[in-house]
Amino acid sequence: MHKSRLGNIVIDCKTGDLLSEARFWSAALGYPLPGEIDPDGRFIQLVTRPGEVQVIIQKVEHEARAHLDIETDAIEAEVARLERLGAVLVSRKEAWVVMQAPSGHRFCVGKPYRDGFERSANVWE
Repeated sequence: MHKSRLGNIVIDCKTGDLLSEARFWSAALGYPLPGEIDPDGRFIQLVTRPGEVQVIIQKVEHEARAHLDIETDAIEAEVARLERLGAVLVSRKEAWVVMQAPSGHRFCVGKPYRDGFERSANVWE
């Protein structure tokens, strides 16, 4: 038995000005920018309410898209469950796994990183 839930919505931006992109998404979604922003960073996490799905604006080299992050207490069990549903493994990183849904959408599977996981995650046999 393991648990998982939606953790992040990641907006991938092919850009030289991540702050400008984050300002747009902050205004569009109504989530404030964080108090401190690393000007050389690869991502900016907008401020969401405690327990809500996180929204991350990320600088990437590939074409712009959005992807989901699924958080789980058992990465290998969740990967196996998702493969049974038709997803395929794309690559393994140190702390997460990149997968592709049958629809062609990429998503990541990693450890829990926001509050409330034990309380609100789905339980899988």
